[in-house]
Amino acid sequence: MDMSSRLLVLQQLAESCGVSTVQQGFQQVWRLLLLCLICRLCFRLGVVSTLKHSVSALSGIYCLFLFFELHMLWVLLLCALCYLVLLLSQHSSSRGLFLSVVILLYLLVGELHLIDMVTWHKIRGSQMVVAMKAISLAFDLDRGAVGRLPSPAEYLGYVLFVGTVVFGPWISFSTYSNAVEGTKLSWSWLRSSSFSLLKSQMCLLVSTCIAPYLFPLLIPIHGNTVTQKWLHAYENAVSFHFSNYFVGHLSEGTSMLAGAGFTAEKDNIRWDMSVVKPLSVEMPRSMVLVVTSWNIPMSRWLKTYAFKNAMKLGTFPAILVTYTTSALLHGLSFHLGAVLLSLGFITYVEHVLRKKLASIFSACVLSRPCPADCSHQHKKEYWVMLLNLVFSLLAIFHLTYLGSILRRYNGFHFPSTCRWSELNWASHWVVFACWLFYRLIQ
Repeated sequence: MDMSSRLLVLQQLAESCGVSTVQQGFQQVWRLLLLCLICRLCFRLGVVSTLKHSVSALSGIYCLFLFFELHMLWVLLLCALCYLVLLLSQHSSSRGLFLSVVILLYLLVGELHLIDMVTWHKIRGSQMVVAMKAISLAFDLDRGAVGRLPSPAEYLGYVLFVGTVVFGPWISFSTYSNAVEGTKLSWSWLRSSSFSLLKSQMCLLVSTCIAPYLFPLLIPIHGNTVTQKWLHAYENAVSFHFSNYFVGHLSEGTSMLAGAGFTAEKDNIRWDMSVVKPLSVEMPRSMVLVVTSWNIPMSRWLKTYAFKNAMKLGTFPAILVTYTTSALLHGLSFHLGAVLLSLGFITYVEHVLRKKLASIFSACVLSRPCPADCSHQHKKEYWVMLLNLVFSLLAIFHLTYLGSILRRYNGFHFPSTCRWSELNWASHWVVFACWLFYRLIQ
C-alpha cells in the first residue's frame, strides 16, 4: 500500500472509528460524571455525616441502575450479605478470613447457578470492587486499623461510593472517610480529574481505532507466517492493554471528581490518585513492575490482604495464593485464570533469577530499581544496562504472549481469537528454561 492510499485509509478510519468511539464513550459516562460531581458538592456542605453517607450510597445505587438496570440487585445482595456477616462475626478475630470464604462461595454459586453467564460477566466488575472493599474492611477491623464496625449508612456509603462502584478502583475505608470530610474545591482537583478523564478517552481511541490496525497499516512491517502470528498477537495485546488503561484512567477521574484520591501534607493537598502506569507496562523493566503498574490499587490490596497473610506458607505458595485470589475475584474465566496463574510463575522465576544474578555479579539487575546507596559494585556499566535491556525485552515478549488471548470491552474480559498453541507455548517454554538456568547456578 503506497503512502497516499495509507493516508486515505487513515482519514476514513479517523472519521468512522475515532469520532464514533469518542461519542459513545462520552454518552456512556456523562451521567456517572454528573453523579460524581453532585456527590462531591454534597460532601462540601456542612451537613451531618449520616446524610453524606446516604447521598454516597443512593448516588451509587442510581449509578448501578444506569449501567446494569435491575441486575444491580445482585450487587446490592452482595453488599447486604457482607454486612450481615460482619455483624454476626463482630466479636471474632478472624472476620477477614471468614468473610473472604463467604464472598468466594457467593461468587462461585452466583456464577455457576444463580444467573446467566452474560449478565454475571456484565456486573462482575462491580461485584469485585464491593468484595474487595468488604474484605479489606474486615481485615482492618481484625487488625484495629478501623476502630469499630461502621454504621449501615457508613458501610453502604463506602462500598457503593459513586466514584468507584462501577469502574473501580478499590479504595480503603480511611480514603473514603477522608473524601466525606469534603476538602475544598480547587483548580488542582478539577485539573487532575479532567486530565485523567482525557487520558481515558485517548486510551480508548488507541485500543479501538489504532491498535487493531497497527500492522501493516500504521507500521508497515511484513514477514513470514511466524512473524505475522506474533505481529497479530502484539496487536491483540496492545489493544487489551489500552482498554485496561482506559478503565484505569477513567476510574482515576471518577474517584477524584467524587472527592477521593488525594494526599494531604499539612495544608497542601495533592490530587495524585494513580491506578495505572502505561509506560511501566509498555516499556517495562520487569514483569514484577508490570504487575504492580497494571492496577496499582488492586496490587496494593493483594499484597496487603492476600500475600502478607499467606507468607507463613512460604514465598512461592504465597505468590500462588495471591494470583489465585486475583483469578477468583475476576470470575471463572479459563483464559483470564490461565493468564494470572502464568503471571505468578513468570514473576517468581524472574524475581529469583535476577536476585541470584545480582548477587553473583554484584550488579543492579534486580526486578526493581536499586536505591542510590545500594551495596552493588556495578550500577551503570554498559553490560549492566544491556542485561536489564534483555530482561525488558523478555518482559515485552511475555506480555505479547499473555495478552494475545484476551480482549476487553467496557471493563470485561473476553477470549481473543488468538491461542497460545498458535505461538507454540513459547512464553511457558522460556520461563521453564529460565527456571532451569536458575537451578543450575544455585
